[in-house]
Amino acid sequence: MFPTPSDDVPQDTIEDIPPPEPSHRKPLTATALAVMLAGLSMIGPFSIDAYLPAFPNIQATLHATPLEVQQSLTFYMLAFAGMVLWHGALSDAFGRRNVILVSLAMFSIGTLGCAAAHTVHYLWVFRIMQGVSAGAGVVVGRAIIRDLYEDAAAARLLSLVTMIFSIAPAVAPILGGWIVTLFDWRAIFLSLLAYSLLLFIYCYRRLPETLPPEKRHPFNPRFLVRNYGEILRSPLFHLKTGVVALNFAGLFIYITGAPVFLPQELHLGAEQFGWLFIPSVGGIFLGALAANRIAGKMTFSRQIGIGFCFLLSASTLNVIYHLFLPPALPWTVLPMLFYTFGMSVVAPGATLLALDLFPHIRGTVASCQSFAVTLLGAIVAGVIAPVLSHSALWLAAGQMAFSASALVLWLTSRYYRSILLRYPER
Repeated sequence: MFPTPSDDVPQDTIEDIPPPEPSHRKPLTATALAVMLAGLSMIGPFSIDAYLPAFPNIQATLHATPLEVQQSLTFYMLAFAGMVLWHGALSDAFGRRNVILVSLAMFSIGTLGCAAAHTVHYLWVFRIMQGVSAGAGVVVGRAIIRDLYEDAAAARLLSLVTMIFSIAPAVAPILGGWIVTLFDWRAIFLSLLAYSLLLFIYCYRRLPETLPPEKRHPFNPRFLVRNYGEILRSPLFHLKTGVVALNFAGLFIYITGAPVFLPQELHLGAEQFGWLFIPSVGGIFLGALAANRIAGKMTFSRQIGIGFCFLLSASTLNVIYHLFLPPALPWTVLPMLFYTFGMSVVAPGATLLALDLFPHIRGTVASCQSFAVTLLGAIVAGVIAPVLSHSALWLAAGQMAFSASALVLWLTSRYYRSILLRYPER
């Protein structure tokens, strides 16, 4: 059994060590690598947020019901969640670079199919194809970071990726709203196709392979079952992964509820979705910046505790406001700035602590992490958000419930780890 990473030991700062590079490929600096990995991670929010303002347009063009259009998001999320379980294992067996390039090619094909869909059922099929391939950048990107860097350096790079990545959720719905207003919903997918093709070319030319052949694991059922069993039997993995998943669900309930919540409760049009997304992404950016600055200066435990102060304060004040006052700008959306700030402060430490539980199969661990986050996101999108999105108070209450549950998991993980340290035989 591998030792449990400590939440309380300060994470030492180390020098960034560039990866070995083939002679035909220029070495990437840490900043350039962060930009590349952030670009790969942006595929997910671009695939979700950009087409949310186009729901009414898609419904009218494809003669679909609102529920059928909503299910295009649910099917995407379910496919995303199912496949992220495999991205990491595939990268552990065949290399990080190969998995990313194949996934980008598949995503491009699915995106072209979405743009050409003439019925909502065809849209479902190609959204599933997008979902199957979109998660590779997030999953394999985390494994690449941990392949190359340790402790504080990894935390800094992960928070830098988050800072750059945070542009996507802010820009995507605004661009989507303007594109659907000026052109139509198919132009959104054509723009996404151009983005994925440019990213493929960039990764093909510059992305390094960070897992040499001698460190790869065989891709066979017995080995995979053993690895997944080892991870899924770990209570600490579930607890620390659940922290990130539940905090994200508190944000995602607003994102997926936006097509109903913003027009009905705040009377905003498709081109005004920025009212929700800009403060949300502003908090993500500022929280990631704070996490980047404090990496190596305090323990992960203290950093996560500070993040939860922001999460719980923002969600609680949001509920109190809507108990007594009607939804109104900017007060209804302002708490999102502080909620996402706390979320971004918590995420790097919780993510790295879970990855370090199984350092020999980090790609597979990253897959399991992403699966948990995405599966909960799919449940939020398909079940919880449609129920709560008609009420600002219920959305706020849902967010508070998610953040409070995440805190319970974090405190439980701390208690359980202290027992393991006291009684290692358990």
